Amino acid sequence: MNPDIIKERQNATFDVEKLINILDRGPEKTKRRREIESLIFNDPDFKEENPNFLSRSERYDQAVRKSVNMILKLREYGITDPEEIYYYKRCMHRNRPEPLDLHLGMFLPTLLNQATSEQMDHFFMPAWNLEIIGTYAQTEMGHGTHLRGLETTATYDPATQEFVINSPTVSSIKWWPGGLGKTSNHAIVLAQLHTQGNCHGLHAFIVPIRNMDTHIPLPGIVVGDIGPKFGFSEVDNGFLKLDNVRIPRDNMLMKYAKVDPDGTYMKPPSAKLTYGTMVFIRSLIVGEAAQALAKSCTIAIRYSAVRHQSEIRPGEPEPQIIDYQTQQYKLFPLLAMTYAFTFVGQYMKETYHRISGDISQGDFSELPELHALSAGLKAFTTWAANGAVEVCRMSCGGHGYSCSSALPDIYVELTPMCTYEGENTVMMLQTARYLVKSYQQAKAGQQLSGSVSYLSDAEQRRVQPQPVAARPTVVDINDLASLVEVYKLRAANLVQLAAKSIQQELQNRKSQADAWNSSATDLVRASDAHCHYVVVKLFTEKLGEINDTAIHSVLSTLALLYALHGIQQNSGDFLLAGLLRGPQVLQISVRIKDLLSQLRPNAVALVDSFDIHDNKLNSVLGRYDGNVYENLFEWARSSPLNATEVHESFHKYLKPLRAKLNDGFVILDYINLQESSLLLWDYGHIPTANELKSHLFLSGDQELQRTVYLKPGGY
Repeated sequence: MNPDIIKERQNATFDVEKLINILDRGPEKTKRRREIESLIFNDPDFKEENPNFLSRSERYDQAVRKSVNMILKLREYGITDPEEIYYYKRCMHRNRPEPLDLHLGMFLPTLLNQATSEQMDHFFMPAWNLEIIGTYAQTEMGHGTHLRGLETTATYDPATQEFVINSPTVSSIKWWPGGLGKTSNHAIVLAQLHTQGNCHGLHAFIVPIRNMDTHIPLPGIVVGDIGPKFGFSEVDNGFLKLDNVRIPRDNMLMKYAKVDPDGTYMKPPSAKLTYGTMVFIRSLIVGEAAQALAKSCTIAIRYSAVRHQSEIRPGEPEPQIIDYQTQQYKLFPLLAMTYAFTFVGQYMKETYHRISGDISQGDFSELPELHALSAGLKAFTTWAANGAVEVCRMSCGGHGYSCSSALPDIYVELTPMCTYEGENTVMMLQTARYLVKSYQQAKAGQQLSGSVSYLSDAEQRRVQPQPVAARPTVVDINDLASLVEVYKLRAANLVQLAAKSIQQELQNRKSQADAWNSSATDLVRASDAHCHYVVVKLFTEKLGEINDTAIHSVLSTLALLYALHGIQQNSGDFLLAGLLRGPQVLQISVRIKDLLSQLRPNAVALVDSFDIHDNKLNSVLGRYDGNVYENLFEWARSSPLNATEVHESFHKYLKPLRAKLNDGFVILDYINLQESSLLLWDYGHIPTANELKSHLFLSGDQELQRTVYLKPGGY
C-alpha cells in the first residue's frame, strides 16, 4: 500500500463498510454483489487482453466471446434476477458497452412490456435462449429523437394478413442500433403503421433479418456495420435497409395497440406506451451517469492523494495535490454530485418499477409524469456527468490523458448518452412541455401531484422578478430544508417565465409552434431548474433515512456542498428572482471553502465507499493500493509496440529512407554553424576541412562534427 493512501484511510471519520451498505441498499445486497464480482474476476473464461491494444475487430470478437461465456455462466449459476443479470453483465464487461446490450436491455424488455401472451410464448423463450438474438431498430439516418418524423413504413395487407415493412428513402435506413451490424438475427423495428388507407403512427414490429442457422441476411434485407465511432469499439452499431419485407400480422407487438385480420385498428390506451422501452432505458441512464461519475471521482481523488507536486510553502516537501484548494474545488463538488445522482438513480429505478406495475394493472395516470421526469433527469445527469468526467481527467494532469487512467474510455462511453434514447436538448423540451401544461393546470386551480406539485402553490405562481431590495431573503445557506425551498422557488419562477414567454409570443400573432420555438431557451432553463430542484430535494430526503451519525454528518456536508455549488453556478437565476441578496453570494463562496476543508479528511474514504473493484475500475491511476508509478511503467511496457526492441517499420521505411536521402549526396561534418551561408563548390568537389572552416567562419581548432549534405549543383 502506498503510505499516502494508508494515511488517507486512517483519517476517515466514518465506517466505510456501513456507507457501502447504504449505497447498495442493504448489507445482503453488498454481499451478493461481491459474490457476483468474485465469480467473474476469478473465472479464467473472462480473462481479456487489454482492449486499448487491440484492433476494433479484435475488440468486437473478444466482447462476443465474453458475452457467450456470460450467458452460459448465468445458466450454470442459476442467476435469473434481472437486477443481478444486469450487474453481472456490466461487471463482466467492465461497464463497457457490448454487442448483446440491446438484446438484453431493449429487445427482451420490449417483449415483456408490449407483447401479448401468445407472442411471449412464440418469441420470448427463443430470445431467452439466444436462438433469436434481437436488437431495437428505431433511429434512422435522417431522424433520431423526433420519432414522429421516422419514415420506415409498415403497411398492412389484409389479403395475406401480413405487414410490408419498407425503407422508402435513403434517410429512412435504420442507423445506429447496437448489435445490428453483425450480431442480431431479429430486430424490433419502429415503423409508421398504415392500414385501411390511414397512418396510425409508430408501432413496434418483430422483423427477422438474418437466417437463424447461417446468419446470412434474408431477402429484402441490407444490413451491416456503420463503422468506427467515438468510443463503443466493442459494439457493432449497424444499418438496416428494408425492401418491402413481409412479416406475419402476429409480428406486430399487440399488447396495447391491435390490428385485426381485416385491418381494423384499435389504438392503445396511451400513445406513450409505444415508447415504454425508451423510458426504461432513460431511467437506467441516470444510474449509469452516476456510475461513470463514481469511477471518475475514484480515479481522480485517489490519484490526487498519492501525487505530489510543486510547493505550497517554499522549501517544504511537495504536498499531495489534493491539499491544493483548487484541486478540492474541482473534485469535491463532483463527489457531491456523484452521491446526489446515485440516490436519484435509485429513485428513478424504483419509480419506474412502481409506475410500470400500475400500468400493468391498467392505471396509466402517472405515465406522463414518468415520461417527463425520465426525459429531464436523463438529460440533466448526463450533461453534468459528461463535463465532470472531463474535469476529473484534467485534474490528473498529463497522466489523465493516457488510456491507462481509464478516464478517456469513461468519457467516450458516457458522451453518447447525451444523444441516444433522446438528444438532451429535445429531452429538456419534452419535460418543459409537461411543466407548462402542469403550470396551466395549476393556474386553473387544479391540485397537482408528483414532482410538479409545487406549481399548485398560488404564492409560487405569483413569484416575479423584482428588485432585490423589494423582496425578503428566504434562504438560510446552512439549512438544507431552506435550500430545497429556494431551489423550488427558482424552478417555479423559471417555469412561469417560460409560460409567459410563450403567451407573449402568441399575443404577437405567432402560431403555437413558432411561439414554442421562440421560447425554447427559456423552456430548457425551466426544465433544468426543475430537474436541479428534484435532485436537491431527493438528496435531502435521503438523509432522513440515514441513522448512523457519522455517515449522516458527512453526507449532509456533501448535500450542502452540492446545493450551494449549484446556487453559485446559477446565481443569476436566484438573484433575478429576488431569492438571494448580493452579499449572500459572497457568503456562499466562503461557506463552500469551509465545506471543502471539512470533506478533505474523508475524500478517499468517500470514493472507497463506491466499492469499485480494481478489475472493474481498470485504472492505473485509481488503484486501491495507490501504487501508481510502478504500475504505470509496467502498463506502458506491456504495449505491443514494445514487444520487440526494433519495430519492423524501421527496416521497412526508415532505414531505406536514409539510404535514399544519402544517395548522390556528399556528407561532411562540421560544428557550431552560427550563420546560414551558401556553399558554391561544384558537385564532386569535396572541400577540405580548412576550406569549410574558412567559409563558415570557424576557428582553426574547432573540429567538424555535424552533417552537411551537398546536392548536385552544390549548396
